[in-house]
Amino acid sequence: MKKESTFGYILRLSLTLLIITGVMALLLGSVNALTKDRIDQINAQKARDALAAVLPDAASAQEKTDFSDPTGQISQIYESETGYAIQLTVAGFGGDVDMMVGVSKTGEVLGVSIISHTETAGLGAVAAAKTSNGQAFRDQFVGMSGTLAVTKDGGQVDAISSATITSRAVTEGVNIALAWVAQNG
Repeated sequence: MKKESTFGYILRLSLTLLIITGVMALLLGSVNALTKDRIDQINAQKARDALAAVLPDAASAQEKTDFSDPTGQISQIYESETGYAIQLTVAGFGGDVDMMVGVSKTGEVLGVSIISHTETAGLGAVAAAKTSNGQAFRDQFVGMSGTLAVTKDGGQVDAISSATITSRAVTEGVNIALAWVAQNG
């Protein structure tokens, strides 16, 4: 029985691995191309739902295209007679938290809605959950103004139990929206 050379063995394994990864990359790319439009539609619907949740007259809101954002975290701003809806992204515990904050023209929070997140299930994910705890966390911001902080940092926002980083991230997002309205509203 003839032994295969080490070089030949490594070459055969490398080519096999290259073929497998090439096929998998092609399959993943195809699935991405097939689902991209549907994913974009779902994300757009989530943004519309968030807009309606944070702005009472969302149906008449107009998107502002000429805004400045020194933080680089604001992606969209909508304006209505009632106030502004500001879509922004902040860093949470598990990754980015994409959220929409409604702020009245007088500088008070009208509502907070979390569009997407990658926070820990059962902990930070409570901030976006459609449960009484999640709703209570988001609703506590309504009517607040100025610079906010969680109670652990000497502020007035009650953090989610065992999810202080996520609570701080959402509070930071609200502060960014409030600051933008204070400077530009």
